[in-house]
Amino acid sequence: MATMSTEGPDQKVLLDVLSNLGLVQYYPNKLKLQSLLEVNKNSINEKSVVLADEVPFHYLRKLFKVNAGCRNYTQLFSSHEETDDFFESLDLYTEDGLSETTVHPLDLIVCLFLCADSFLQQEMALKLSLCQFSVPLLLPHTNNSQCTLMSWALREIVKEWCPHDLCESKGFVEDYIVQAKIPLFSFVRLKNCSLSKSQLLNQVLSRGQQNHNMFIHRDMEGGTLTRKLSNGLVEVCWFLPCGKENMDTFREPIALANLRGEICESSMQFTFLCEVSNAVFVFLDTVEEKENTILNALDDAKSKLHFVVNNKDMTSVQKIMQKLDIEKNRVKIKTPRVNTAEFSKRLCETIKTSLRDVKTTSIANMHTTAGKLGLAVDENKTVDQKKIAEKIIRRIGLQTIPEFKRQQLPLQGEHWKRLSELEKEECRISNFGSDVVEHQKAELREQKNHIWELQNKKKMSQGMQDFIATLSTSDKEERHVFLKWMKFQFNTHSRDQLTSLRKKLKEQCQKKNAKLIAVFNQALVDSSLGVEHYMREMGLNYEVSVHVDDSTGKICHLPAITAEMLLDGYPLELLDGDASNIPEKWVTAVLMELHKKVGGRSRLLVVAVLGVQSTGKSTLLNTMFGVQLAVSSGRCTRGAYMLFLKVGDDAQQELGCDFILLIDTEGLKSPDLAQIEDSYEHDNQLATFVIGLSDVAIINIAMENANEMKDVLQIAVHAFLRMKQIGKRTICHFVHQNVAEVSAHNKSLTERQHLLDKLNEMTKIAAEMERQPGIHAFTDVLDYDIQNNNWNIPGLWHGTPPMAPVNIGYSEAVSDFKKNLLEMVGKDKQFEASTIPKLLEWMRCLWKSLKYENFIFSFRNTLVAHAYDNLSKEFLQWEWEMKKEIFPRQTAAELEIVNTNNEVGLETWNSLITTKKTELAQEIETQQSKMNEKLCDYYGKRDGNIKLIEKYKTDFYNSIKGVSNEIRHSVNAKLDRALYLKIAKKKALDIQQEYRGRIEERVMKLLCDCKDTTLSDDQLREEFHKMWASATINVPALKDEDIPASILTQLKKNVSNRNVNEELQHIQDLLRFGTDSFKTRHDHVDPHNVTDEDMWTNFQMYTNDIIETEKQFVFDQTKSNGDYNDSFSRDLLQRIDKSLNKGYNLHRSNTRFEIDIKLHICGFAAREFLKMHQRFLLKIDPRTQLEKHKNQYLMDFMDLYKQTDHCQRKANNFVQFCIKPAIEDYMNRTLGIDIVNNILISCESIQFSSRSRFQYSIQKELLLKDDFRAFLKFICQYEMYVKEWIFVHILENLQDNTLCKLKLQILEVVVNKILRAFECALKKQSDGTESIPNLVHEMRLYLRKDITISEEAEKLILFQINCTMHSFTQKCIASLKSLKETLHVEFSNTEDIPETLNKLAVKPQDELFKRILGCGQQCPFCKISCEAGGKNHRKHHASVHRPQGLGKWRNQLTNKLGISLCTNNVQSTRSFMRPEKFVRYRDYNTVFSDWYIPPDPTMEASDYWKFVMVRYNDSFAKEYFAKPAQVPEAWKRITKEQALKGLKDTFNIF
Repeated sequence: MATMSTEGPDQKVLLDVLSNLGLVQYYPNKLKLQSLLEVNKNSINEKSVVLADEVPFHYLRKLFKVNAGCRNYTQLFSSHEETDDFFESLDLYTEDGLSETTVHPLDLIVCLFLCADSFLQQEMALKLSLCQFSVPLLLPHTNNSQCTLMSWALREIVKEWCPHDLCESKGFVEDYIVQAKIPLFSFVRLKNCSLSKSQLLNQVLSRGQQNHNMFIHRDMEGGTLTRKLSNGLVEVCWFLPCGKENMDTFREPIALANLRGEICESSMQFTFLCEVSNAVFVFLDTVEEKENTILNALDDAKSKLHFVVNNKDMTSVQKIMQKLDIEKNRVKIKTPRVNTAEFSKRLCETIKTSLRDVKTTSIANMHTTAGKLGLAVDENKTVDQKKIAEKIIRRIGLQTIPEFKRQQLPLQGEHWKRLSELEKEECRISNFGSDVVEHQKAELREQKNHIWELQNKKKMSQGMQDFIATLSTSDKEERHVFLKWMKFQFNTHSRDQLTSLRKKLKEQCQKKNAKLIAVFNQALVDSSLGVEHYMREMGLNYEVSVHVDDSTGKICHLPAITAEMLLDGYPLELLDGDASNIPEKWVTAVLMELHKKVGGRSRLLVVAVLGVQSTGKSTLLNTMFGVQLAVSSGRCTRGAYMLFLKVGDDAQQELGCDFILLIDTEGLKSPDLAQIEDSYEHDNQLATFVIGLSDVAIINIAMENANEMKDVLQIAVHAFLRMKQIGKRTICHFVHQNVAEVSAHNKSLTERQHLLDKLNEMTKIAAEMERQPGIHAFTDVLDYDIQNNNWNIPGLWHGTPPMAPVNIGYSEAVSDFKKNLLEMVGKDKQFEASTIPKLLEWMRCLWKSLKYENFIFSFRNTLVAHAYDNLSKEFLQWEWEMKKEIFPRQTAAELEIVNTNNEVGLETWNSLITTKKTELAQEIETQQSKMNEKLCDYYGKRDGNIKLIEKYKTDFYNSIKGVSNEIRHSVNAKLDRALYLKIAKKKALDIQQEYRGRIEERVMKLLCDCKDTTLSDDQLREEFHKMWASATINVPALKDEDIPASILTQLKKNVSNRNVNEELQHIQDLLRFGTDSFKTRHDHVDPHNVTDEDMWTNFQMYTNDIIETEKQFVFDQTKSNGDYNDSFSRDLLQRIDKSLNKGYNLHRSNTRFEIDIKLHICGFAAREFLKMHQRFLLKIDPRTQLEKHKNQYLMDFMDLYKQTDHCQRKANNFVQFCIKPAIEDYMNRTLGIDIVNNILISCESIQFSSRSRFQYSIQKELLLKDDFRAFLKFICQYEMYVKEWIFVHILENLQDNTLCKLKLQILEVVVNKILRAFECALKKQSDGTESIPNLVHEMRLYLRKDITISEEAEKLILFQINCTMHSFTQKCIASLKSLKETLHVEFSNTEDIPETLNKLAVKPQDELFKRILGCGQQCPFCKISCEAGGKNHRKHHASVHRPQGLGKWRNQLTNKLGISLCTNNVQSTRSFMRPEKFVRYRDYNTVFSDWYIPPDPTMEASDYWKFVMVRYNDSFAKEYFAKPAQVPEAWKRITKEQALKGLKDTFNIF
């Protein structure tokens, strides 16, 4: 027997106990439910308790896992060393030997209830009840405080039982225990009582089943400790019948109350129990005077008293029996001959007797009695919220729940369901490819808009207004209390109507009336009513306001409130199961508010559970995480709900997330829904959606539902396979419920192997259906381990419900499963938690694909697009970094070739260029390896979205190889051209050098002739001019190369395998070709290939495009200052071949056409390249070059004649004619790279950061420009338009002195290099020699990789120089600084930017064009440009195609421009015309094998192209010689603003 305090607990005792347990900071009522739901290291890894302040939370964690062994973790004993003295050892286990840190289990429970807030109290009471433990009915405080009736704390407890009068009908009763009218029997004791009433009550409650300690008693661990706080505690427990005679002690439910401590200490509690009980059993040995007084004062309650006496001294007992007039049959005497079991049986008989004609009451009805006696009632604090909830529920009146929902919750009625149906209809339109489809889509959108307008017109009901107003309160506790009352009220009302409906359904099932069975099944679904329906209505109000763009702000605060509720542990409906739809805007707004509230720290581990209905899915999650998801609520709730659990700071790094997001779903294969149309599709959709969202999917398998589970497994396998296709990686665990044997894990190896065999079989079938021939086994889809991904869980109940407690083995097994699951996630290096924005984007894409029944996630999938776009941005950056590494080395190599001594032979030059090519090839290979490493590292990052683009990895590796080959080709071509130019210049330089020698000899001879004469300046000039004319009279001119003949030779080589050489042999003058416009003729194609005028028109337009494009190429080549090179014509012919090959499938042109168009283009090119060659010859002409220096020779002659100091002049000339050209050349070689760099780091950089961003920028400008010709050129002459657009934007970027700043930066660099060269050259001349030519030679050597100084110019200038080296150097430096200032002024003045750009070695417009153009291919149908990264991808593709009419396609019968999309057409049975036949769109690959156009009905034209199509419909028709398209009326209402929004949506611009 427990030792009792003589007085009630005072404040000091309470604080001492709280301090000992570490709970002072939580008193009173400050311990929140959320703190227990947090996932931290303590909740994952359970360690043994070593400190007293660890006891409460360890106990609570066990309790929240519904572990009935939680009471075993309430004690701590001081450690003592072992002793050999038996009696000394025995003292250790007496009460005095117990540590001060120990606490009685009941005191711990009282402390926790005193510290817990009301919601935690409810949760604790619920978990205690599930463990079949007693719960507090009256909670004592200190002696100066009231005792509290805990009706609010017990409100969550729902019980089911089967009264014996319902056995035949197999009915049952389900109710909140607080509301249930159940007779109450109270048990109290007097001071002198040796019999344990708690043990006896346990016997009474456990009869018919295994003995279970519902009430803590003296023989339990810690039961003998002194109770310091719990005397006066009244606990209550219930006996609930299961409907079986041989198991039920009582035919009806009863409640048993147990008052802790003697009645003298708790007279108020005793009086209360006497008032509310049907009978009060007083346990006693003897009666003391004080107790006698209390019993005599009962008056009206005397008839309720029963005495339970331990047979010792009966004198005092008999006296009180006489005074109270207690009959003998109300006294039960426990004699030594009667054991506890037998005595409990007799006590049961007494209770049964008392049940006859007994009046029942409920805990809810005890409030009045408690108030009269001065007891506090915890529920009284919730009166205001209760009234609001009752006000809302009263509106139901006599209506059925469906009628009430139609009236009070109108938005989730038929219109909402119809919207869902319309979306599915829109997604699943048949006859794709027909223009009619676009009209059907437009009509469906009109219907949807009309429904949204109707929804908007519906007024919010008063009940909904009250609901929102109450939720909008700033007091969280009031809000939560209100929601609880709403839940209680709705569940109670729904339970009544559902019970009636189930009864009727049962009758129809017996009659086998299939039609009525379906009706009642639907009625069961429609009669569900709960808080979730009001939350749904609130969300739909928000959806409506967003759709109609209502920014009044009346409900704009609702997402923030709901986000707070999520953080507080309330679930949010993710998928509306009634309408099979997601309120996307509402869910997005709520979760984004939550994302803001947590400061962006919203990494989520998503855990979902799937399984057959009633297999314990929600119970599994509840036990794992201590939450309270709906379990057996008596209502059929459809859909999926999500619940957020915060991850503690100590576990965030280990788990890699900030929250665990639980997704609970309705049961699959629900019998309630089986008769409802599309229920199987609904299950498929739900399973795929949930698995697609989750990081961890738990497949819950109950052994008794094995057959039904086959369907669920098949659904799950399909879902996993679909996620595999799109790169979503989900961990899967199979939980086998109701496997109880100790050796189950080993014995079930065969069963698990059998399960794997089934999964493999299902996987093969699913792979065939999903067209995945490479998948043969379940392990090809998931990382599945037969040992680690299967879990055996014992049965939930330890015995037969409703009196069975939760099985401790169940709780322990689930706890072990949770620990291992989270540990596996923590160790998984590939796991990367999604943030809320990523989850929402993924949810939108997944849901859209589900609606369309399409799981080929292409680039319209925003997450895939983002991932691909991000990689493309990185790739472009890597490519540019590689080019920046190669360009300077290439320039240095070119300069070395240019600066090579002209006296050495061609063999030396060839050897040098071979060496440089090898060096640069090695560097390119090094840079290629670096790019490969970067790509490998990028794919190795812990970013979940990278997996979505895994299949494009090879394309990017190929693109790296392609970039390297392109750079290698460019480098080799540049070096070859550098050598070609050097060879071309050598002849001119040789002539120039010969005549320079002659001129210098004649100058010296003239000087000798005039030495002894006195001549004036004019006379000297006259003599010099005579000498010059004579010396240069025979300077030969350079001969023109026969450029047309050279190009003709290249052309003959190009077509050598066409058997047309004989025809080309007769061509003598290529220049006569290409002078007029090119006209296509009938002999350019086979006669049967062109069948109508439209095809001729398209053929001519195709030809014009080729000619215009190649003309632009020729112009671009001729803008440089170099000479013609045969590589130009080779490249030109290769480009023509590429265009012809690309168009052959469409136009079937013949060899005649090829020859004619090549002659036409080559004739034009010959004229332009000849002009280029002539310009080059004029530039290097020896006579011209010598004439440039005539004045210098004159000044030299005059200075020598007059013997004047010419050092300054020579220095100035050296800077002007040697250094300045070198600076200009350096500027032209480096400025292009700097311009590109500047653009890529400026505000313009985003336009060139990726191809998708570039497309957005250029198309946005087109829209704002509103110019049809611009649109036409963009579509039909894409490359040309893009080049012009880039050029214009570069010009804009270089305005406002940007070009000047860049030039000045380069000028500073090159001048410093030259000054450094002077300095180094001087140091090398420090041996005392005074050779200025040697000084300049050393300078040239130092700068040979940076700049090129003309050797001829240098020798001309240094002719007969007569000054000191130091003086020359100083004057050169001064002149260089002056030049720097002069150039500064020149750069600051307005200059011709286009001319500057065309002179550059690296042209910015070309580099940016290559950067964003990619492969440059366009869709053969709609002309949309390819968006694939790099150039060496296997297939071209585009995210969104546009109406085909924009690409010149029209209906062959009506000649109207088409409005259908390529992606729709390739799914249809339609055909397109080829020159020789019709080809089905679905077989487009036979014609256009390099394009991938997914047969995807989800794709549709963006509002952008719809707007363009409408706005320029007539203009396009006129241009394409067609009739205007017949566009849907809805397209005509699209505004420019909507078009711009459509453009943003297409390219995911936020």
